[in-house]
Amino acid sequence: MSATAIAEENRSSIKEQSSLDDTTVKGLVRDLHRLNQGIYWIDLIGSCLVGWASFAAAVALRPFSPWMLAAVALSVCTLYRALCFMHEITHQSARSLPHFETVWNWFVGFPLLMPSFVYVGVHQSHHRISVYGTAQDPEYLPFAHSRRMTTVFALESLFIPLALLLRFVVLTPLGLVFPRFQQMLVVYGSSLTMNLKYRREYTPELVKKVRRDSLITFAIWGAVAAAAFAGLLPWRIFLVWFAVDSLISFVNTLRTLGAHAYENEGEQMDRTGQLLDSIDTPGAFYTELWAPVGLRYHALHHYFPGIPYHNLAEAYRRIMSHVLVSADYSKMTSPSLQQSLRELYRKGEGK
Repeated sequence: MSATAIAEENRSSIKEQSSLDDTTVKGLVRDLHRLNQGIYWIDLIGSCLVGWASFAAAVALRPFSPWMLAAVALSVCTLYRALCFMHEITHQSARSLPHFETVWNWFVGFPLLMPSFVYVGVHQSHHRISVYGTAQDPEYLPFAHSRRMTTVFALESLFIPLALLLRFVVLTPLGLVFPRFQQMLVVYGSSLTMNLKYRREYTPELVKKVRRDSLITFAIWGAVAAAAFAGLLPWRIFLVWFAVDSLISFVNTLRTLGAHAYENEGEQMDRTGQLLDSIDTPGAFYTELWAPVGLRYHALHHYFPGIPYHNLAEAYRRIMSHVLVSADYSKMTSPSLQQSLRELYRKGEGK
């Protein structure tokens, strides 16, 4: 029997006979919902310092030299880690992490053309029972039913930086001049989403945030461009940025494809179904490179979205150590990203 058939049989079995008692599981992790602000700040600041220092080194070093390529690789890993804190900002309140979103925007979101509004207020829909896996889910497509869809989605991620440049450098000033166009940008062009059918709800508060943060992003990029025109910065800074951002986008896309089974075709799924359609990949220490900030525990995150990233490993350990829970829960665990991607690609064979 193939690995895919075994995985599908396991998922069907657990759905029919689940012993994941909520009371038991919640009791195991009850004390793990409190976040440690110090860990968040040290991790974010450290990632930004290393990420932008290595980015600057990549710009200064001889193009395509071994040291330059090493600097690019380090910049991709650390800035990707910093970018993934956008996920935590979505799930943790501003009261628990005061000023964190603002600092993150200035050092990560604005420079990488991904201000927090493209994700905050969007990702929450992905977790709703009434939305997950349906046509309204901004982060779900039935990849398991189409190998072509999976392939195209992975390849087009390399060009997302171009779309971001168009959105924030070209279209932002048009939105500021034409209110009707600004409304269209809010509804159709203010969400980091894989589902093109998703539409953002237009609210005055969102419009204000999108306008403000888009203008800041445009101003920062305008200042960098002006410095390049004046000869204060080398033009290759934009090429290095594109390379780094494209690689970050590609790695994140592969991680996203390995985060769910993507077997649903639009029907609503209950909490158990959502859990069964999600995947944990605990892996080894290097798993943090492609799934940082707790993202390797994706099924666990869907079960307990409020647990801060630095406690997910301990939550997973406790659940897997509990005899009455681990047998069923372990079936949501994948040995590696490669295995998850192979299974997803195989399921779409001939489609």
